[in-house]
Amino acid sequence: MSIVEMKVPVIGESIAEVTLSQWLKADGDYIELDEPICEFESDKATLEFPAEAAGKLIHVAAEGDDLEIGALVAKIDTSVSKSNGASDKPTPDVAKEAPKKEAEAKEEASKSTPESATESNNYATGHPSPAAAKILKESEIKPEEVKGTGRDGRITKEDAQKAVSNKSATPPSIERPAAIKTPEAKPASAAGNFSRNESRKKMSRMRRTIATRLVRAKNETAMLTTFNEVDMSGIMALRKKYQERFVEKYGVKLGFMSLFAKACAKVLLEMPDVNAFVEDNEIIYHDFVDISIAISTPTGLVVPPVRNVESLHFADIENKIKELSVKAREGSLTLEEMQGGTFTITNGGVFGSLLSTPIINEPQSAILGMHNINDRPVAIDGKVEIRPMMYLALSYDHRVIDGSTSVTFLVKVKNLLEDPVTLLMDL
Repeated sequence: MSIVEMKVPVIGESIAEVTLSQWLKADGDYIELDEPICEFESDKATLEFPAEAAGKLIHVAAEGDDLEIGALVAKIDTSVSKSNGASDKPTPDVAKEAPKKEAEAKEEASKSTPESATESNNYATGHPSPAAAKILKESEIKPEEVKGTGRDGRITKEDAQKAVSNKSATPPSIERPAAIKTPEAKPASAAGNFSRNESRKKMSRMRRTIATRLVRAKNETAMLTTFNEVDMSGIMALRKKYQERFVEKYGVKLGFMSLFAKACAKVLLEMPDVNAFVEDNEIIYHDFVDISIAISTPTGLVVPPVRNVESLHFADIENKIKELSVKAREGSLTLEEMQGGTFTITNGGVFGSLLSTPIINEPQSAILGMHNINDRPVAIDGKVEIRPMMYLALSYDHRVIDGSTSVTFLVKVKNLLEDPVTLLMDL
């Protein structure tokens, strides 16, 4: 038997541990070289783990396990060929034991001696394989209700599938006695349909990492937030007038995000402190602007950066944000696409947020929060008018950015957005 060990590979510089989120191949399956066998979830992305050889897959780690880099995940028995089968056909070593197994089976059937019963009731007897266990669990079938036909009475995948088929074919009247017991598990329902049920679910690695980084940002930075508001009339008029021609030429809509990103990039180059990092006792400045865009996904918030925003056209920014958003929600962002960023923009307004205090995305020094656009009465040249207004929030690290700097930055961004022609003409 030739065994290839599959270990957690080096994924990235800052990644020391991953979570085995899902097996893509069952224990005992035959797999081809480079065929994905499982998925790893790191603190940045979800990655597929390809097989390093062809053969029979043997699970070592379980779904949900946290594994360090270099930890053993699975083994591949390369002595098993596809033609021989992997899940249920015996390997050469097992084939040698076939006569012995047959003799043991006959001995058990005859029950001639107590020893035969002891041999048959070992660990494998009535114990399902991982694939079989999953099938039985999904169908709410107990392993003790299934007769195993595998080696030493082990319940195989086929045994589980047969049990599911038999259950489906059972007349409803036979299942009614079990259904009668269900109210006993819900005593609260008899007292007015109230529930006291609780459930427990392990946090995903991404969620744990987000939690750790947010707490660290709160504890290790001198974070403050300053606010302002912007009249969105100019931007909305601009989009209304040129949107159709913009889409016709570039194939993408002119959104708010590209305008905000471009305004921030312009001011960040003028005010490098807001675009800087703190590292030990030094401040690292950047002569470029990589803006991380906060994207909500089913597994948590991700912030992939759009690089060199200062040099991109509005259409390029919109296309890149669209590309990153699709990848983020599909879970296909690469580690390279997740790394970097010198400043972050988050838009809570898409969820209806009126005002918030966003948390800094370390090691960055500032983050801009966009919010919902609401028609509000404002004073214009001594008269009250109804205008589409948005609150802006800038959270910043006071170790790098002074209060006057943060206020000035936000005012400059506000002025560019309220007069978008100056932004387009780079004035």
